[in-house]
Parts: sequence; structure tokens; C-alpha cells
Amino acid sequence: MSIGSSAFQFCSSLAKITLGNGVTSIGEDAFSSCSMLNSITLPNSVTSIGDDAFEYCSSLTNVSIGNSVTSIGDGAFFDCGLINVTIPNSVNSIGDTAFGACQNLTDAYFEGNAPTADSSVFWADYAAVSAYYLPGTTGWSVTFGGIPTLLWLLPNPIILNSGPSFGVQSNAFGFVISWATNASVVVEACTNLASPVWQPIQTNTLTGGTAYFSDAQWTNYPARFYQLGSP
Repeated sequence: MSIGSSAFQFCSSLAKITLGNGVTSIGEDAFSSCSMLNSITLPNSVTSIGDDAFEYCSSLTNVSIGNSVTSIGDGAFFDCGLINVTIPNSVNSIGDTAFGACQNLTDAYFEGNAPTADSSVFWADYAAVSAYYLPGTTGWSVTFGGIPTLLWLLPNPIILNSGPSFGVQSNAFGFVISWATNASVVVEACTNLASPVWQPIQTNTLTGGTAYFSDAQWTNYPARFYQLGSP
């Protein structure tokens, strides 16, 4: 099910809306100029946000983008009240001025590789906006969408669960660990999550903030689960 084009456009008194898990796309101008809308959560069923979908939602300070969204359209959040935004690793393209003229925006956090975009994504933002990306993700340069980029250093190590290096490889199961430069992280494994007995199997030094873990023994078990711990 889709929210159609201009479905709620100019509903100036609309302050709150709940989207069900059956919604798969947000149409062009769907909530444009809903000036009282202050927060919205896009469920994981949503795969695309249309052009100008939330344009001129001046009170919209908080948006949670589900982890199935692959594209954010031109002007999708143009001139909104956003303070910060997190872009899930599923997003592979962001349209022109998607977050342009967001006067209060200071931080944009990216959980995956750099999406396809041009230099106008953050056009005319008046605050000092920075784009933060995780060590181990790819495609980043000194700027993105017209704003400077910085490493996003998390308080705890994480597994990057996207990209071609994640999952089953040639004779092994592998993933990238992202955290902090030269930190040490232990990968632990167990075979039963109902009654887990975690065993350390490898200590990794995160040179440059990342390390690649590969488990050649995973085929020896009917199931194999992983977590990260301290050395």
C-alpha cells in the first residue's frame, strides 16, 4: 500500500500520524506543507520516499527512517525543522535538495556506504551541518551532498551487516567490525541462543577503525551465532 501523491498536502492542522507496516511507499508531496506535523516514524515496510514528500513541514523535528528505504526523493525534507537525521544502510540514493534549507539541521548520520547523490542534498542549510559515516563503510570523501564529512565513532563496536563482504564468502562466513582506531575487539560465538555459552574465537585489532573477521569453521556447526566483546 502506498500513501498517494498529495494525499495530505496542506493539512496544516495535522500534528500526528501513525503509519502501519503495510505502507510501502510515500508518494510525491504526500505530506507537503503539513506545518504542524512534528514527528513521524516510517515503518520498515517503506522502501521509498517520494519527491517533496515532507517539504515545508516546518515543525517536523524528528523523523525515523525505516531500514528498508532505498531512495529518498528530490526535496523530500526540504525546509523542515529537523535537528538531526539518521540514514539507514539500505538507502542507496538521495535526491537533489532532499534536506535543503533545513535551518536547524546540525548532524546527518549514515549507517552504510555513501548513497548516490550530488552536491545539493543539503543546499542552503544555515546551521553548520556535518555528515558522519562509520569506519569501514565506503564511497566517502571529504564532503558529501555539499557538507563536510567526519568519522562517526560509536561508544561500542558494531558489525556492519551490509555490503559484499558480509555473510557467506569462499569457505568462510565474514563481516566487518567497526568502532575506533587501534581498539581491540573479541569475536565470540555460540551455537544455541536459547542457552548460550559464548566462546572467544578471535581477537581483532581495528587498524583504521575497522577489522575484517572471517570464520572458516562455521560449516562445522548446524548454527553459529556471533557477538562482540572486550579482550
